[in-house]
Amino acid sequence: MASKYDNMSFENLLVSTDNGIRTITINRPDKLNALNKKTVQEIGQAIAQASAEPALKGIIITGAGPKSFVAGADISEFIGLSPAEGMKMAQEGQRVFQSIENCPKPVIAAVNGFALGGGCELAMACHLRVAATNAKFGQPEVNLGLIAGYGGTQRLTQYVGKAKSFELHMTADMLTAEQALQMSLVNYVTSPEELIAKCVGILEKIATKSPMAVAGVIASVNAYYEEGVDGYKKEIEEFGKCFATEDFKEGTAAFLEKRKAEFKGK
Repeated sequence: MASKYDNMSFENLLVSTDNGIRTITINRPDKLNALNKKTVQEIGQAIAQASAEPALKGIIITGAGPKSFVAGADISEFIGLSPAEGMKMAQEGQRVFQSIENCPKPVIAAVNGFALGGGCELAMACHLRVAATNAKFGQPEVNLGLIAGYGGTQRLTQYVGKAKSFELHMTADMLTAEQALQMSLVNYVTSPEELIAKCVGILEKIATKSPMAVAGVIASVNAYYEEGVDGYKKEIEEFGKCFATEDFKEGTAAFLEKRKAEFKGK
């Protein structure tokens, strides 16, 4: 079923909905889908809209064309920035990427080529990553006299560990899809032709579970990495909230009655 938000007036995104799954495609293939300020803003708007739609099962973020997911930030916008302006850019990028990470609906990055710099950071902000066999991951900012600014130093360390994160950030080396899989940076590797279908399959499987419980999982797992937040207390809070939901009543009844649960997200 389509949504009123499909193909709305985004300049650099294509948005479509099929059977409750929203696909957000970064549509700057002539720039290898590089993230300029406008694109980052639009991603934030698209995620906010999707988060507010009860009927959505999940979200896929991908890039237009066969070569690139997102090949980095739009470096032309960096020229002449002051330190304060650079910090403002990083703050906005982090705000948008945190909104992806904290989205109550599952978000999968369908990485269909280069995921470098801001593209790698965007993929890491998603809850899951599925990579095509031609995908490449990296944080090459040191080649420009920069460091990652949209959360890359933090999230890459979370996924691959401190020593490997140091290496990848300081050498600017790229990872193949298989290397990323071995390091648990991605969840699955598949052919480019099967990439979206694999993401859809994962989201459809998640959609058979309670949306309320899935949102609680997202909030609790994210709490592990939040400064000043006790993840165990967050888990207790989210666990307790489940008992007030119709999904909990349905799930337990279905288990006892030996039937498939039909969750409503309430």
